[in-house]
Amino acid sequence: QVQLVESGGGLVQAGGSLRLSCAASGSIFSINAMNWYRQAPGKQRELVAGITAGGSTNYADSVKGRFTISRDNAKNTVYLQMNSLTPEDTAVYYCFADLVNSRNFLLNNYWGQGTQVTVSS
Repeated sequence: QVQLVESGGGLVQAGGSLRLSCAASGSIFSINAMNWYRQAPGKQRELVAGITAGGSTNYADSVKGRFTISRDNAKNTVYLQMNSLTPEDTAVYYCFADLVNSRNFLLNNYWGQGTQVTVSS
């Protein structure tokens, strides 16, 4: 089994910062991409940021210059540093990993349970 566990969400005032973490554990052979998605009430889930195993990153236009994604491959952990938060960033943030399972060596996608980020004005 593979688990993705997010942490670091919470309530913050506009202009503030939060750092999300997502640790992958279990039957992991290797991890390719690790991404952060978010879903606001009444909206579709959207990609916020992604990072490859080699460290290449991509961001949604709405967060460029404010959010930074990083990963620690030794810990199978991905981070999302969020600065200059606005109420529009309020959403449930989900971690995603594209990884090879060590039990069957198949490539699969896995999701975390989500962590709530609320930005007050």
